[in-house]
Parts: sequence; structure tokens; C-alpha cells
Amino acid sequence: MTVVDRKTFPTLGAGLWWAVQTVTTVGYGDHVPESVAGQLIAALVMLFGIGFLTVITAAITSTFVARARRELAPSDAENRATEQLRQIDRRLERIEAALTDSS
Repeated sequence: MTVVDRKTFPTLGAGLWWAVQTVTTVGYGDHVPESVAGQLIAALVMLFGIGFLTVITAAITSTFVARARRELAPSDAENRATEQLRQIDRRLERIEAALTDSS
């Protein structure tokens, strides 16, 4: 901003202060670009800032979701136990059917 709109942003610090205000949506209004080039850069900074925050938020959220899925996913031991219970259930059904047929 200092390169494009030197009148409003005479120092690098003023340009950086404006960028931080804009990206964080604080926007006190004490530094506002007046030239068309400055306003275009301002629009780009705002859009990139919003996009950056969106990507960071999505990355953090996906980390939490992945961790929760891992914690809730059944372990191999639980899967084996479930399969063994199914086999026992089928055996008992066959035994009951055989006992019913022989009676």
C-alpha cells in the first residue's frame, strides 16, 4: 500500500497497520486507501485474508474431526470379538434347530 498509495500510507508501518486491521476485520477507518490502485489492493488483501482464515479454520476443524473418528472407530479386537459372537450365535441356532428336529 505504501508503494501504491503513498499519500495515505506514507510509511511501511502505516501500510502494515492497515493490512492487519483489514484482515482482522477491525478496520478503525483511520487509514483508508484513496487511489483506485490502493482500493484494488485493499480488496485483494481483504479477500485473501478471509480466504486464509477460512483455510486455517477448516484445517483445525478437520484435525478435530479426524481425531474423533479415530477414537470412535472400533478396534481390531472389538471387530474380532463381534465376529466371534456372531459365530457363537449361528452355532446356537444350529444346535437349537437340531434339538427341535430330534424332538
